[in-house]
Amino acid sequence: MTLEAKYNHLAVENDKYQNWIEKGYFTAGDLSKRPYCIVIPPPNVTGKLHLGHAWDTTLQDILCRYKRLKGYDVCWVAGMDHAGIATQAKVDARLKSEGISRYDIGREKFLERAWEWKEEYASTIRSQWAKLGLSLDYSRERFTLDEGLSHAVRKVFVDLYNDGLIYQGERIINWDPEAKTALSNIEVEHKEIMGHMYYFKYKVVETGQELVIATTRPETMFADQAIFVHPDDERYKDIVGMHAINPANGDELPIMADDYIDMSFGTAVMKCTPAHDPNDFALAKKYNLPMPICMNPDGTMNDMCGKYAGMDRFECREALVNDFKEAGVVDHIEEHLHQVGHSERTGVIVEPYLSKQWFVKMKPLAEEVLKNQEIEDQRINFVPPRFNKTFEQWLENIEDWCISRQLW
Repeated sequence: MTLEAKYNHLAVENDKYQNWIEKGYFTAGDLSKRPYCIVIPPPNVTGKLHLGHAWDTTLQDILCRYKRLKGYDVCWVAGMDHAGIATQAKVDARLKSEGISRYDIGREKFLERAWEWKEEYASTIRSQWAKLGLSLDYSRERFTLDEGLSHAVRKVFVDLYNDGLIYQGERIINWDPEAKTALSNIEVEHKEIMGHMYYFKYKVVETGQELVIATTRPETMFADQAIFVHPDDERYKDIVGMHAINPANGDELPIMADDYIDMSFGTAVMKCTPAHDPNDFALAKKYNLPMPICMNPDGTMNDMCGKYAGMDRFECREALVNDFKEAGVVDHIEEHLHQVGHSERTGVIVEPYLSKQWFVKMKPLAEEVLKNQEIEDQRINFVPPRFNKTFEQWLENIEDWCISRQLW
């Protein structure tokens, strides 16, 4: 046989990986050996593997091959993630390109299309794993929507519910109007964008004087329930207990006092919209205020909004501000650079939205982990060590986790 002048990796690698798989070199199950197991961080079936996957899985492959050589029974579990919202968004986009929507075909047909998508991309991912030569145990390959894992999810849900750690409640959550689902905090990307701070005039009913109140989201004014000032603010002490007219709909809003108000920020007068802001929601709970919602789940305005009903939220904002300008309600408008939450999955601006969802109580779980960190031989050790502080601060300030999603 003539040796080629240049090394040809394609010829050398040809059929080798398939031979390894067929011979079962990566299949675990020798109980006479000490076990070593890694579950591959499952890639999403929404696309192909990228350089990050190649880097991460190569490091895992090195660990697995090293442990095999050291005599361990190595089980490196292969698997992929259905990625919930992301996959639904991709299948929705494909249906849209065909001129139809999931509502046209119904849930069962939609799920069939989702599984078709999964098989298409799963085969691509497997071929990429093969190209990398990863020593995965394919006999144990899992998909996060398969029957076994779905059963495990249901079991954990029921166990946590029975332990009093899962509850259903109405709270302000991150709402994706495009996907029409709740999001967890980690599915929200905060981007700095140039917006506006709108300063509007509210007339006090009993005295006729004008209050100037600032907002970045005029379209939510239809759901305002009160106006708050600080109890120690000499400028407004005399009007606490009076009422001011909401220029959006003519409602008389009670003027209330609470030390939550920052006297140094803006005009130090705040409108309270309980169903569309987490801080306003907390004030409404404290004072037992109503919590009406002025927006539909798709980001359009609802019947509370009069002539603006049916408009997209940002279309409504523009129309309302223009009407306010004509009516002399606008005091002034400033450009305002601020952090705005965007859905990691669909890219749209997230709406803080009052909704009934399922939550996990995180404080008792976090406290158990923090206790564990004090035990030398049981603690999680971070490299570099400074991340231990980051970890502890995250657990000490943790909020309840919204786990429900409105997905097909």
